[in-house]
Amino acid sequence: MSKKFGVVMLVCALIVTLLPGMTVYAASSTIAKSVGNSNPLIDHHLGADPFALTYNGRVYLYMSSDNYEYNSDGTIKENSFANLKSVFVISSEDMVNWTDHGAVPVAGANGANGGQGIAKWAGASWAPAAAVKNINGKDKFFLYFANGAGGIGVLTADSPIGPWSDPLGKALVTTATPGMSGVVWLFDPAVFVDDDGTGYLYCGGGIPGGSNPTQEQRANPKTARVLKLGSDMTSIVGSASTIDAPFMFEDSGIHKYNGTYYYSYCINFSGTHPADKPAGEIGYMTSQSPMGPFTYAGHFLKNPGVFFGAGGNNHHSVFNLNNQWYVAYHAQTVSLALYGAGKGYRSPHINKLVHNGNGSIQEVSANYAGISQLINLNPYNRVEAETIGWNGGILTEKCQAAGGPVSNQNVTSIHSGDWIAVGDADFGAGGAKSFKANIASVTGGQIEIRLDSITGSLVGTLSVPSTGGLQSWREVETTISGATGVHKVFFVFTGSGTGNLFNIDYWQFSQNNPGSSTGTTYEAETGTLLVNAVAETINSGYTGSGYVNFTAYSDASVQWSNIYCAVSGTKNIKFRYALETGTRNLDIYVNGVKVISNAAFNATGSWTSWAEKTIQVTMNSGTNTLKAVTTGTEGPNIDSVNVSAQY
Repeated sequence: MSKKFGVVMLVCALIVTLLPGMTVYAASSTIAKSVGNSNPLIDHHLGADPFALTYNGRVYLYMSSDNYEYNSDGTIKENSFANLKSVFVISSEDMVNWTDHGAVPVAGANGANGGQGIAKWAGASWAPAAAVKNINGKDKFFLYFANGAGGIGVLTADSPIGPWSDPLGKALVTTATPGMSGVVWLFDPAVFVDDDGTGYLYCGGGIPGGSNPTQEQRANPKTARVLKLGSDMTSIVGSASTIDAPFMFEDSGIHKYNGTYYYSYCINFSGTHPADKPAGEIGYMTSQSPMGPFTYAGHFLKNPGVFFGAGGNNHHSVFNLNNQWYVAYHAQTVSLALYGAGKGYRSPHINKLVHNGNGSIQEVSANYAGISQLINLNPYNRVEAETIGWNGGILTEKCQAAGGPVSNQNVTSIHSGDWIAVGDADFGAGGAKSFKANIASVTGGQIEIRLDSITGSLVGTLSVPSTGGLQSWREVETTISGATGVHKVFFVFTGSGTGNLFNIDYWQFSQNNPGSSTGTTYEAETGTLLVNAVAETINSGYTGSGYVNFTAYSDASVQWSNIYCAVSGTKNIKFRYALETGTRNLDIYVNGVKVISNAAFNATGSWTSWAEKTIQVTMNSGTNTLKAVTTGTEGPNIDSVNVSAQY
């Protein structure tokens, strides 16, 4: 987050606070992401041109570093893209709570990024793309970026959040690369690693013909390219191939579905367009080879102005997480909410993407609602404070606390009435007994811990002392009462100071000892992960608010992530289930490891007749995960699991 943007946001908050008739908490309104919605993904800062990489159950978004630009009188001017010198990174496992990983200082020419730029030859870093590939038994990560519109560079790392280095010290792709002649804008990379480990890079754009192109040049620019990458992902093999994308403008995208390769792109705004190639929308082509040739097949994402009222360029990335397809894209929603006009400043969004049975793609319904939370958050793990579902008034910045993740951030610019919140944290049946946070402060204040809203049930208050500085860190703890089950959690900040009250690095709850020899029951429908499974209430006789019905014969699953055991050892796991006929099998996983293969569940006689099956597994002391996965048969309906010997 740039200092200039942070100052402007703070000034805006203070202005709103002082409006006549408003309370002191008026500054704590959300900007664009309303509580309960998932779009935009974040609104405490911007992020454009999102590219999605999925890894170990999380999606990482890499974005151009949109930051506000100002006229001499302090007003916001139209985005000139002069600030696109870094790559913003955020990630999530649930699509609601996003962790801010800060900015990768990519561009390093002419002292960019305060002299800390990684690629010393590059003056800009536009529209990033990322990939992971296992090389010599180790996962390696690759971050591709455009040096303006003049070439493609690449950085490498051993994790999806860095630290990053420049392996080449120069551009990977330039106009001199074989096959790149005729590309007007050499930018907007997309990267894809095929099932055999071969990497491919897609890029290019623009319309030939200068300021007065012909209709033919508009309709068939021939400025998109695909290049085969070397086994190291940092070299080019052979010559680039042209993708004859009709009405090509920019924004290459690539994904593979059911053996077919889908190249997608933003259709240009110039000339006369046929109905199947609408201006400013995302079109797509298909091929049986990653190198093409590709055939135009349709379009699936309208210009963001259609959905949100501020148009501009259209940029997207298609990805799969937990067997569901999504599209990430940007829209000018945050700047529109702040200033009444987008002015070219963009923010990331995600909505579902659906392939039809014939392989065509349905039109995406972009909206503010976004994706419902996929899994519950575990509040008994360390949670970075910059993991945010919704917020009012705060910013993030680079954190100097020891022991954090790469590019660790902290929440800052905290004033009385500001707040952060996370969606659907599962406290379990036993509930939480205490809360701690890593705090740095000069002024001090309080953190009110509330459930479900900023005025919801108060379950604890953390008093924040002065620690001697805003980067002098100390863990502070308080007791918790009344936090059980699944809730949104709001951290409401209060204090008497007028400046930044304190900074927060991370927080964590501790769990009550359930203390029951009969065990603890976990309802299936509140499981923290449902993949190819749905919560239903169709068949009677269930406990709680429903049961889980598996919707796929293989790899459908339900997972519970907050199973607490006071001591390690053998536990009795009692499944309450219903099955009309036959026998169905489930694989059982504990803490990510398969411990039972094909556990047999016999028929109960009907879908409304519930029975119990007990299996034994070994669990660790503390918090465990338990997962049941279908193995090629339909699977029983699961009502709940009871885990005994937790006392």
